[in-house]
Amino acid sequence: MAEKTFEEKIARLEKIVSSLERGDAQLAESLSLFEEGTKLVSDCSRMLDRAEQKVVKLMKGTDGAPVETEFADEEKA
Repeated sequence: MAEKTFEEKIARLEKIVSSLERGDAQLAESLSLFEEGTKLVSDCSRMLDRAEQKVVKLMKGTDGAPVETEFADEEKA
C-alpha cells in the first residue's frame, strides 16, 4: 500500500478531530482515533520539516541572473 500524501493525511486528521469534537464515539474508539491522530500529526510534521529543508529561494545575483540560495540563509541575514 502506497504512503498517503500530506493532503490525504491532513484530510484524515480533520475527520478525526471532527469526530472527537462531537464526542459521540465510545471511549475505546476515541482513544484509537486520538492515537491515530497523534501519529498523523507526527508524520505531517516530519513531512513539513523535509519540505522546508528543500525550499530554495531564487534571488537576483549582481549580474541580474537568478541565484539559488538556501531558505535558511535568509534567516541568518
